[in-house]
Amino acid sequence: MSTDIDIGVTGAQAPAMIDLEELLATRLLVQGNSGSGKSHLLRRLLEQSAGLVQQVVIDPEGDYVTLADRFGHVVVDAAQSEHELTTIATRVRQHRVSVILNLEGVEVDAQLRCAAAFLNGLFEAERDYWYPVLVVVDEAQLFAPAASADASDEARRISLAAMTNLMCRGRKRGLAGVIATQRLAKLAKNVAAEASNFLMGRTFLDIDMARAADLLGMERRQAEMFRDLQRGAFVGLGPAIARRPLSIRIGAVETSDRGGAPKLLPLPDAAEDGVAHELIFAASDSPPPPMRTRRQRSEPADDVLARIDAAPQPVFMAAPPPDMSAEEREQAIEDIVLQIVADPNATFQQPLQLHRDFLVRCRIRRLGPDLLDAHAFRRRLTVTRARLTAPDNADDGLWARATEISDRLPEDMRGVFLMLARAAVTENPCPTDDEIARFFGSHSPGRARRLLSHMEEAGIVVMRTDFQGCRIVAFPELGVETTAVHPKLRDQQEADAL
Repeated sequence: MSTDIDIGVTGAQAPAMIDLEELLATRLLVQGNSGSGKSHLLRRLLEQSAGLVQQVVIDPEGDYVTLADRFGHVVVDAAQSEHELTTIATRVRQHRVSVILNLEGVEVDAQLRCAAAFLNGLFEAERDYWYPVLVVVDEAQLFAPAASADASDEARRISLAAMTNLMCRGRKRGLAGVIATQRLAKLAKNVAAEASNFLMGRTFLDIDMARAADLLGMERRQAEMFRDLQRGAFVGLGPAIARRPLSIRIGAVETSDRGGAPKLLPLPDAAEDGVAHELIFAASDSPPPPMRTRRQRSEPADDVLARIDAAPQPVFMAAPPPDMSAEEREQAIEDIVLQIVADPNATFQQPLQLHRDFLVRCRIRRLGPDLLDAHAFRRRLTVTRARLTAPDNADDGLWARATEISDRLPEDMRGVFLMLARAAVTENPCPTDDEIARFFGSHSPGRARRLLSHMEEAGIVVMRTDFQGCRIVAFPELGVETTAVHPKLRDQQEADAL
């Protein structure tokens, strides 16, 4: 089953599709002035993907609560306390229930705090609940402003931190941000920069048109086209949409918001002299309502939690994993490990971070459950990285014996042992201190020398120096040693290779 969703038609009257799986991995940014059709676009996206993925909507104006009647979303009123909102968000991830956080009627400072508490609850969920979630944030410039806003500095800080976590670090936790803003200039750059897919609607300010053109890879002289876009028309680009800028008109929706665009209505008949004055300034029999900064909660938090717990488990219509043999699946895992090893920045990353990246890549390839756990992944990563440090002409029996020996060693020695053993079984010289340090994620040659000394003291290797001053590492259990190459000769060989 395809995971493409239909959001409208292109300029050539062909269906405009969005790859939902790719969108979950690459995020989406929508820009358009008020009245350009951003909310209509988000509603179309939510309706089309409602049966495919769990959804969380941060709704500052209460525009999306009508989705609950048609698609079964749970409406969470923001009048709860921040602790209650965090607890509700955790339950949402646990039970995979689609929800709408309704911030309507809440003053700006409280809106930012409530949204931050809810997003943090989604972000901090336990690893077992890291299911894919489409997190839609309308009017994102309110929650991630580029400069000081109407809210207090503290509320702005915690809201911006939560939005940054969503867009920068949420992918590994299954959170796919879809943010919409009226102006790119008002949105924090580190939040906007993490999106790889863009849908740009009508805008009039030069700075916003120029930024939209830059994001879409268009020339500055083409930026004027954004002034001419009609309501509901957007220009899309990104791995989930199109590889080149694509004109899209958003299709119809099944639900509607509770407001809508204002319409002209005839004025009432002119009242007689003095009647209008009395209607407006007549004394009121009831006292004015008390001022409040937070809307009174319409539903206790316990009732909301009970509804989430009692909600039926949604049946998501995700595409089944492709049919593949055990050998094909193992080859796909090996390819992913090789991709991670090939990244020069991966050497200096923590193993747990690399393991999270490995799991995300496996989900993108739809390899199913029963993947390598953290311990098995570290071992596979170490063996693969060591195997690539020397030509693949090793004796298979010796190399298999070396990997067995490495399993008995401490974690900090295992990789360096395999690196040196690889050089020995392939009859290559001992790596330099810089090469060894770089292998285990350090820039310090001194740490490499100390680690080698520790391994020699433990009887794992034996080091000697030949009469030319070259270091040779011997492996008593394997019966092999690295070859001797004079440093000057090695420099000459490297120069010849270049």
